[in-house]
Amino acid sequence: MKNCLYLLMLLTLFASCKKFLDVQPESDVDKDLLFQSEDGYKEALNGVYTLCASRSLYGGNLTFSNLDIMAQNYEFAEIRFQKVASFDYTYAELRNKNIEIWASAYRAIANCNYILENIDNRKTLFSGKNYEIVKGETLTLRAYLHFDLLRMFAPSFRSNPTAKGIPYVTTVGTSSTPFSTVSEALDKMAEDLNAAKVLMKTTDPIVSSDYIVGYPGDDNKPEVNGASLFLQNRRHRMNYYAACAELARVYLYKNELLKSQENAQIVIASNKFPWTAQNDATNADKEKRDKIFYKELISSWFVDTKDINSQVAKLFNGVNPDYSATQAQIDDIFEKAQSGADDWRYRFGFLKVTSATNPDRALLQKYVKNAEPLLNKHPLVAPAIRLSEMYYIAAEVSYDTDPQKAFDYYNSVRINRGIGTRLTAVASKAEFIDILLKEARKEFYGESQIFYMYKRLNHAIKVSSTQEISPSDRIFVFPLPDDEQQYRNN
Repeated sequence: MKNCLYLLMLLTLFASCKKFLDVQPESDVDKDLLFQSEDGYKEALNGVYTLCASRSLYGGNLTFSNLDIMAQNYEFAEIRFQKVASFDYTYAELRNKNIEIWASAYRAIANCNYILENIDNRKTLFSGKNYEIVKGETLTLRAYLHFDLLRMFAPSFRSNPTAKGIPYVTTVGTSSTPFSTVSEALDKMAEDLNAAKVLMKTTDPIVSSDYIVGYPGDDNKPEVNGASLFLQNRRHRMNYYAACAELARVYLYKNELLKSQENAQIVIASNKFPWTAQNDATNADKEKRDKIFYKELISSWFVDTKDINSQVAKLFNGVNPDYSATQAQIDDIFEKAQSGADDWRYRFGFLKVTSATNPDRALLQKYVKNAEPLLNKHPLVAPAIRLSEMYYIAAEVSYDTDPQKAFDYYNSVRINRGIGTRLTAVASKAEFIDILLKEARKEFYGESQIFYMYKRLNHAIKVSSTQEISPSDRIFVFPLPDDEQQYRNN
């Protein structure tokens, strides 16, 4: 009953503003009608979240789709998936998915810009600290969306910081926004995120000691105790710590390491996001098992809808799901022969399907809903930013000046995944990056983040213990939609 109530509240929270999401030329949108009240701004912002959580973006394409296939996490018999895994950007299905991502992301960005264009002149409409929260969330969303577009459709900063990046769109209207370089686009993201931090640092309910991260079924309902529905469930929105975490990502991508470390440390030092308890991660009772390390999510997309549940079941569940790996492949990724056999992600994250005629398969369970009438311990969400990523960033940045501290961060994640073996030294920074990548691949399996990490580091993608794909812009840079360069003026 508690989970049902929670679901109802979330569905109400993210009810889409269909009129707002149908982006039209500026002159055709009745902004005055939408933005004449605080509720109108909230409705508009919820509409952006709804679009972001749709299958075209983080409820599909940008979480459990082609990016994860390109990370070589699965094995496929079907040609269409093999085309994606081999980076065949001429393949129509892959090309169309990329066009959909580009168009949907810029549609969401346009909606952010409508909010931001109007909000400063109408501050008096807002009660309490809602002006700061609405604007801060919107700025964070705008930066977040642009960053993922940059990570797909442009060379990495390491590869070429002055290369053509993406258009960083901050205005509304019919005029086109020229492309920024990779470096320029990152600076604009940092500007948005720093502004968001200032707005939300003292106004976001999540920074209060009274805001306790927990599960929906907890007796005291810790994340739904806010004064209003809009201020509850802050981890399903771009909260203050999400802005800090995204800024840590952006600065790391731009190789501004001290700034990246500073923002990662804000999240870590907050102690707001507790590590998942062993009993929650390994509980034999499926209703009591945390499949996604829910309390560690700094921010996530609420995707617990009938449509996406059906999609996820087709991808990962059933007799013949679209996505699976061989058991041998999972044994290799999770290093079963070393200390991986104790890893909760390995032991409880996959369903082994045996066959008398074919290799055993492993099906990811991270997004699978329990069969009726069982409930899940948490709603279906697509991770936006995890606590563990802040530890990986801190580890990578610390290594040059304090290798032992870097290993402390690295081992913290492993210990909280059931791996008791501590690593304390390697021969070089390159070797440390290798083991960090191995660990991140386990953590981000099924979430697409590992592809971005390979690209940022210009690192080979591991296919198997004997095969890897060499890094290059040919595989890492998605082609722009065919008509995009004709539309822009540079």
